[in-house]
Amino acid sequence: MPAHSLQRAFLFALTGSSFLAFIEPSPYEVMFVVCALVFIATGLKMVREVSLLLGLLLAYNIGGLFSLLPYFDETKPVMFVAISFYLGVTAIFLVLVMQDDTSGRLRALETGYIFAALLASLAAMIGFFDIAGLGDMLTRYDGTRASGTFKDPNVLGPFLVLPAVFIVQRLLTGATKRFVLGTAMLGFITVGLLLTFSRGAWGVFALASLLVVGLNFVVSRTGRMRARIVFFMALGVAAMVAALAIALSFDKVSEMLETRASFSQNYDSGETGRFGLQKRSIPILLESPNGMGPLQFARIMGADPHNVYINGFAAYGWLGGWAYLALIATTLVVGWRGVFQRTPWQPWFIPIWASLFPQIVQGLQIDSDHWRHFWLLLGLTWGLAIANERWLRSQADARVAAA
Repeated sequence: MPAHSLQRAFLFALTGSSFLAFIEPSPYEVMFVVCALVFIATGLKMVREVSLLLGLLLAYNIGGLFSLLPYFDETKPVMFVAISFYLGVTAIFLVLVMQDDTSGRLRALETGYIFAALLASLAAMIGFFDIAGLGDMLTRYDGTRASGTFKDPNVLGPFLVLPAVFIVQRLLTGATKRFVLGTAMLGFITVGLLLTFSRGAWGVFALASLLVVGLNFVVSRTGRMRARIVFFMALGVAAMVAALAIALSFDKVSEMLETRASFSQNYDSGETGRFGLQKRSIPILLESPNGMGPLQFARIMGADPHNVYINGFAAYGWLGGWAYLALIATTLVVGWRGVFQRTPWQPWFIPIWASLFPQIVQGLQIDSDHWRHFWLLLGLTWGLAIANERWLRSQADARVAAA
């Protein structure tokens, strides 16, 4: 088998295995190690442009190590910091992977991710409707929210966003000839996302879908393509309304939807709510250069921070907190710049960035620093941005040589 075919097969297996996340180590972790070894054996080139990302990730994790020092004899805080290091390594790996055979590798990752999303959505439906008595295993909160093969519905929901908008991208641009199959897969994944009853995930999916439509409209070269995008957007909205109407015909769904549709839940407000805890934590963090320590926020404040930026300072200290803010700020620049560059892989960059940007915003209300798919999105964004610059330079050099 040619090296590039072997590499693509393992990339498919990497994202394809990501649907099973309630066991540790998960199949994704195992496949990542195998995939990394395959790429090292068959050729994985380091590029100097990765230095900025590498430096920010090192500062972030070194901050975590300093914060860990008082708790070095406790297993969970040590594992927390170790997982942070590992996730940073996965991001760097994906940056390097994107520098060769970019389109082929993206296609493999995309196909594997859609496959994983279909399996995860199926598990969510089986759990929510208690098929074969699996409700207790595949749901949380007394069977009211589907978690499927994930530990938490609030993680399953955002996980499903990228594959869903990959399909939206295909449908909008005519990249799939199997329109009915694509629409069916999108509907299937959307139902799985709905049954998580994660307000954050709903918001991320809505914003990601709007961004995919809007960005494709802006970068389209012809009026015909823009008309197609508008037509399929209207068709998609109609399909979503119809799907929601069908979902609401189930009493269990409609009751839970009515409960979760509120912007404010009882655990959000008040002195002991998530926002109250965040507000009370800030003076403490301002006086704590090493933060509170990994996993210590809940021990000190009574609950998790539910804000990845506050958690950056709490779990990684001032060094890690500022490094994370710098990482997000530079990622915003890299992502918004890269998404408008006309390169062969712009059709992938659009859904990837459209999925990552809302999850960066979502970090204001959830701790996303240990989401595998978040670091996958971040690594792909930086990898494609670097690949864009290298490709554009090569095109400019070619034009100069031909002149």
